[in-house]
Amino acid sequence: MTKFISKAKSLMFAGLAYVPQPTLPVTGQAVTLAEIQDKIELAARFLITISIVIAVIMIVWGGIQYMISRGDPAKAKSAKDIIKNGIIGAAVVLAVGVILQTVAGLVTRSFFNT
Repeated sequence: MTKFISKAKSLMFAGLAYVPQPTLPVTGQAVTLAEIQDKIELAARFLITISIVIAVIMIVWGGIQYMISRGDPAKAKSAKDIIKNGIIGAAVVLAVGVILQTVAGLVTRSFFNT
């Protein structure tokens, strides 16, 4: 057993003996703040668009549920809740979009310029 341990140690240290010189992994231009801002705006627009589409789908789904409830108060209340939550979700997403645009304008100092 001790022979195995000594051989394992020698193999482990032999692997550590060769360490290549580090090289630069990437060449090219550095990333600028404008590029980062563009990527963040692109992601924000995408997420806002997807969220609005989901909210509209929820409102339509609630409307369909309301139509097929056929006077059942429990189903009608559930459908109204779905519609209400879809409208609230759309309002929240649009408010977040306005807040993001306002903060972006303040950060880039273009909010108060005419």
